[in-house]
Amino acid sequence: MKRYKLDGTFFYCPVDLTLAVIGGRWKGLVFWNLRDGSKRYGEIKKVLVGINDKMLSQVLKELEANGVINRKVYEVIPPKVEYSLTKEGKKLLPVMELMSKWGAKYQI
Repeated sequence: MKRYKLDGTFFYCPVDLTLAVIGGRWKGLVFWNLRDGSKRYGEIKKVLVGINDKMLSQVLKELEANGVINRKVYEVIPPKVEYSLTKEGKKLLPVMELMSKWGAKYQI
């Protein structure tokens, strides 16, 4: 049986591993909102109604640790941080686009 490893966790299915990276209540939404380019923390938070600061920070850290988003810190005052998709993150866009098309069938 094939095994896959990400951050010390073993998976027996690549789909399960992918869902661990972009699945959950907020990860996919944060990821999807970065598809059009870099955004600052406040821009991401404004779009995600209902997310609190702690959860958004945690999700951003997890996505960065998994290598799908990049965090760029500008050495200015006040501090400026931008988030964007990495090359690996951009490889997931076709998957997310198919999920978007499938889910759009249920628009009311």
